[in-house]
Amino acid sequence: MRIIFRFGGIAMLVAAIVILAVLPFATSFVEQWSRRDVELRSRLVFNSVRDQVSGLLARNDTQQIATLFERIASDERVLAIGFCDGQELRFPSRNMPPSFSCTEASRSDAESFSTVRNQDHNVLVSSFPLNAGGRAGHLVVLHDLSYADQRGGEARNYLFLALAGVAFGAAALAAMIAAIIMRRWLASIRQALENARAGGAQPPVEENIIPLGQEIRDVLQELEASRRTIDAAHTDWSPDTLRAALANELSGSEVIVVSNREPYIHNRTEDGRISLQIPASGLVSALEPVVRACGGTWVAHGSGSADRETVDAGDRVPVPPNNPSYTLRRVWLSEEEQDGYYYGAANEGLWPLCHIAFVRPIFRESDWQFYRSVNEKFAEAIVAEAKREDPIILVQDYHFALLPRMIRDRLPQATIVTFWHIPWPNAETFGICPWREEIIDGLLGSSILGFHTQAHCNNFLDSVDSYVESRIDREKDSVIFGGEETLIRPYPISIEWPPTALEGQRPVEECRRIVRERLGLPPDMRIGVGIERFDYTKGILDRMQAIDVLLAEHPEWHGNFAFVQVAAPTRSKLQNYRQLQEEAEALAREINERHGGDGYEPIKLLIRHHEPDEVFELFRAADLCIVSSLHDGMNLVAKEFVAARDDEQGVLILSAFAGASRELSEALIVNPYNAHAMGEAINRALTMPQPEQRERMRLMRDQVKERNVYRWAGQMLLAASRLRKQQRIRRLIAKGRRRAPANA
Repeated sequence: MRIIFRFGGIAMLVAAIVILAVLPFATSFVEQWSRRDVELRSRLVFNSVRDQVSGLLARNDTQQIATLFERIASDERVLAIGFCDGQELRFPSRNMPPSFSCTEASRSDAESFSTVRNQDHNVLVSSFPLNAGGRAGHLVVLHDLSYADQRGGEARNYLFLALAGVAFGAAALAAMIAAIIMRRWLASIRQALENARAGGAQPPVEENIIPLGQEIRDVLQELEASRRTIDAAHTDWSPDTLRAALANELSGSEVIVVSNREPYIHNRTEDGRISLQIPASGLVSALEPVVRACGGTWVAHGSGSADRETVDAGDRVPVPPNNPSYTLRRVWLSEEEQDGYYYGAANEGLWPLCHIAFVRPIFRESDWQFYRSVNEKFAEAIVAEAKREDPIILVQDYHFALLPRMIRDRLPQATIVTFWHIPWPNAETFGICPWREEIIDGLLGSSILGFHTQAHCNNFLDSVDSYVESRIDREKDSVIFGGEETLIRPYPISIEWPPTALEGQRPVEECRRIVRERLGLPPDMRIGVGIERFDYTKGILDRMQAIDVLLAEHPEWHGNFAFVQVAAPTRSKLQNYRQLQEEAEALAREINERHGGDGYEPIKLLIRHHEPDEVFELFRAADLCIVSSLHDGMNLVAKEFVAARDDEQGVLILSAFAGASRELSEALIVNPYNAHAMGEAINRALTMPQPEQRERMRLMRDQVKERNVYRWAGQMLLAASRLRKQQRIRRLIAKGRRRAPANA
C-alpha cells in the first residue's frame, strides 16, 4: 500500500510543477490569441467598408462618412474609428480618445498594429492604408483590449482548475497502474517459484510481451506522426507538400494507379508523324499531377494509333515525355472488348444508371462478360507490375467495379483505394442493375472506397444494406463483408493549384480582345462560355434554351451578348451521344435564326477538342461561365473557371446537381431544368457589380486553392498509410496473443 501512495504522491508533485510552469505560458497564449482575434476583426471591418469609404472620400461626402463611422463604432468591441489624412485626424467617431494622434498611424505605407494606454486600459490601434481619388491616407480602427485582459484572467483560473483535476486523475491512475503492476509482478514471481519447485523452466512472460509492446508503441508513434502530418498540411497542399507527406508516411511503399483513360496518347498523323495528345478528361487532369508528385506506375488502356510503337518490350513508356517522373504501363484491348466493356457495360449501362439524367441504361449479358474479362486483364497487369506483396493501388472509376476484389484475391496484403468519379444513385435506382451484387462485392474488395460527396457515400451504404449480407457500421462509415472491412469516405476531387494552364496566359483584357477577334465579335460584346464534352449529363441543350429565354425576356442583350459553347465530341459510337450533337447543332441554328441577324449570332457552337491553354484563354475572356450539369459527381470545369480568374472578376452559374455546388456556394446556383430561372441568372450575372463579383470570386478561389487536387490525393494516400499502420497493430496484437503463455 505504501508504494501505491508513493506513486500517487510523485504524480501529484510532478503535476503541480507542470501547473506552475505551464500557467504563465498558457495565460500569455490566451492574451496573444485575443490580440490576434482583435486584429482579425479590424481587418474584417476594413475589408467590409474599404470600397464604400473610398467612394465617399472621392465624392467628399463628409456627412455619409461620419454616419458610417458612427455606425461602425456602435459595435461593443470597437472603441472608435477615423481617417488619418497625413497628420490630420478626420471624421473621428464620438469615443475617439482625445490623446490619439495620427503621427504613429501614418508612419508606414503598410497596415500596422500598435497598443497604446488610454486611462486604465490598453487600446489596440489598427492602421490600414487607403487611397481615394488620388489622396492617400489611413483608416484607423481602435479596439478596447480590456475584455482581452479579463479573458486572460478567466483562462488562468479555468486552466488552473482543469490542470488540478488532471493532476488528481493522473495520481489516481498512477496508483491504479502501480497496483496492477505489483499484482502481476507478484503473480509472476509465484509462478516462477512454483516452476522452480516442479523443476520446470518456462521463459518469463516479459520475454514474450516486452519486445512486442515496443513494436506496438513504435507503430502508435507513427500513427500520431501521421495525424500531425495531415493536420500540418491541410491548409497548404502542393506538389512539395504531397511529396514530403508521402516520403514521411509511405517511404519505400509502391504506388500503382489504374484507370481506363491514359494520361498520354500517341497517335499517328496523316503525314506519318507521331503526335502526343493529352486527353480532355476530368479524371486525367485531376490525377496526372498527383502521379507526377508521388511517382510509381500508371496502368491504363493503350488507345492511341501509335501507342504500340512508343512502348518497350514490357508495354511501358516513361512519362511525361519531356521530364519523365513515372511509368505508364499500357494494356491492349481488341475492338470487340472495347465495344463490350467500354461502350456497352460501362457507358450504356453504368453511366446512365448512376447519372439520373433520364436516359435509360442498357444491360446486355454479352457486354458484362467483356466487362468482367477486361477487369481480369487489368488485374493481371497490375500483379505483373507490382514489385512488392503490399503495394498501394489507386483504382479509378466505374470502368473497374470488379477490379478491387480481383486484386485482393491475388495480392491479399495490398492496400486498395478505389475512387468512384461519378455519382452513386439511391438504392432503389441501383437495384435495377442485373449485376448489382457482383458490383458491390467487387467494390468491397477495396480497403477504402471514396466518393465525391457524403450523399453518394450514404447511397452506397444503403445499396449494400439492401442487396448483400454484411455488417454496416454507420458511425465509422464502414462495411464488414467476408470478414474484411472497407471504409467508405467522401473525397471531393479538385484541380492542381496553381493550374499549369494559367502559366504564360496573357492579361485578361488581351485575352478578351484576341477571343473577340477570333470569333468575329465586336469589341464591346459581352461573352458567356460553356466548356464540356458532348454528354447528355452536362445540360448543354438546357443552357441553350436558357439563352433563348434570356434574349426573349431581356431584348436589350440582342447584339450585346454572345454565348460560346465549346463541346468536344466523345463516345461517338453511341447513338445517344451522336443524337445529342445533332440536337445541339439544330437548336443553336434555331436560336441564331430567331434572335440573330446582320452578322450577329447569339450562340457560337465550337465542336472540337480545345487544349488547356485555349480553354483558360476562353475562361479569362468571358464575363460568365455556365455549368449546367443535370447530374454530376463533381465537375472540374467549374473549378477551372474559378482558377483561371486571377483578376477576381467573372460570374460562375452552377447547377445544384453538380457536386461542385457543395463547395462553390458563392456561385449563382441554378436548377438546369428551369430555363426561365437560368435565363434570369444569366441576366443577373451580366448586371452584377464588380465589387460583388470580386467578393464571390475571392471566396471561391480560396476554396479551390485550399482544397486542391494535392489535398484530394494526400487525404486518400495518408488515410491508406494510417490504415496500414492500424492493420500492423492488429497483427502484432494477434501475434502477441499467440505467443503469450496461457497462464500469463
